Amino acid sequence: MQRWRGLDHLPGGWGRCVVTIGVFDGVHKGHQALVGRAVALAEQRGLPSVLMTFDPHPSEVVRPGSHPAQLTTLRRRAELVEELGIDHFVVVPFSLETSRMPADEFVHEVLVEKLHAAAVVVGENFTFGHKAAGNVAMLRQLGQRFGFVTEGADLVSADDVTYSSTYIRACIDAGDVKAAAEALGRPHRLEGIVVKGDGRGKDLGFPTANLSTPKFAAVPADGIYACWFTDAKGKTLKAAVSVGTNPTFSGRERRVEAFVLDVDEDYYGQRVAVDFVDRLREMEKFDSVEALLEQMHRDVDRTRELLTES
Repeated sequence: MQRWRGLDHLPGGWGRCVVTIGVFDGVHKGHQALVGRAVALAEQRGLPSVLMTFDPHPSEVVRPGSHPAQLTTLRRRAELVEELGIDHFVVVPFSLETSRMPADEFVHEVLVEKLHAAAVVVGENFTFGHKAAGNVAMLRQLGQRFGFVTEGADLVSADDVTYSSTYIRACIDAGDVKAAAEALGRPHRLEGIVVKGDGRGKDLGFPTANLSTPKFAAVPADGIYACWFTDAKGKTLKAAVSVGTNPTFSGRERRVEAFVLDVDEDYYGQRVAVDFVDRLREMEKFDSVEALLEQMHRDVDRTRELLTES
C-alpha cells in the first residue's frame, strides 16, 4: 500500500480510482464494511482503491479544544486498512481553508480533478463541504455531472447498537473495553513510548512499563485491566495494566502502567502497544502496602486466567 500526505504530489500516470472518504478513527466494524465495499468495487472495475482521511481531526480545526479522544493513530489506521486491501492511503491536511470549501468545489477539485474518481463509497450519514452542506444525495447528483458513481453504505449495527467511533469512545471512557472490542472487531489498543516512572513497582516486586501515550489518545477509565502487551520486536505477552493515579500512594498524575507477566526486561525507550481485553476492577485505595500487594497478586492470577482462555 502506498501512503502519501496531501494531493499535490500524486504518483505519475495517475488514472481513475475508487475512493472512500472519512476520518475512519478506530477502523471499527462499520468502517471495515465500508472499506471492504470500496476494495471489492475497485477489484470489479480493475482500478486502485484509495482511502482518504484527514489530519488533524476536522472537529479540532473548526472548534479548537473539541478534539475527540483518538481511537487509533494515523499509522495504526494505515496498518489496519492495508490489511483490508486498500491500495493507497491518503492523508489530507485539514485547515480552516479546507473547512470553508463549498461542497461542490470539494467534489470538483479533489475527487474529479485530483483523484479522477470513477466511484465513491461513503457511509449513508456522510457529510462534506462548508458547514457540512453536502450529503450522499448531493454526491450522487454531482457524480452524474462529473462521471462517477456514488454508493452510500448502510451503517453497521448489532443488538440495537449502531457501531460508531462515538459509541466506542463512550465504552472506553466507561472502562467497558469488552463492548469496545466487540464494536472494533479487536481489542482497543494504546500505543506509546515507555518512559521512566517512580520505580515503586520494581521495589514492590511488580516492575512496570510506563507508557507515554499520544496527546488525544482514548485512555480507558481508571482501573486494572487484563491486556496483551506487544514490544518493539513484535513479541506479544500477557500483562496486567493499571490506569489511574495510584491512590494508595497519593498519586496525582494519571498513568498507564503495564506489568508484563513472566519476563524480566527493561522496556525503557521502546515503542510498545497495549491491547485491552477485560477490566478486572476499579482503581482502589488500600489501607496498607500489604493489602495492595495481595490484590496485585490476585490481579495477575486473574489476568493469566483470562488471557489463557482468550
